Amino acid sequence: MAPRKIPMRTCVGCRTVRAKRELVRVVRTPAGDVTVDPTGKLSGRGAYVCPDLRCLDLALQGKRLERALQQPIPPDVQRRMAEMLAGAP
Repeated sequence: MAPRKIPMRTCVGCRTVRAKRELVRVVRTPAGDVTVDPTGKLSGRGAYVCPDLRCLDLALQGKRLERALQQPIPPDVQRRMAEMLAGAP
């Protein structure tokens, strides 16, 4: 039996390719809300970030996350993402 294929994604902050399960998905829902998707199954346009505050800072400062989601990221959402990643294992 062939080994199972592991989906790979690129972090928008550091541009490192990692397994999809190792990254945090940020999604722009069809309603236009930007939120963190812990399940990875919400519908909408998604972007991936390493579970590291440095990668989130790179993604936000360089506006890479805004480009990937095609929408500005509100400051309260940025703060919630930082708090969530700070508490990540």
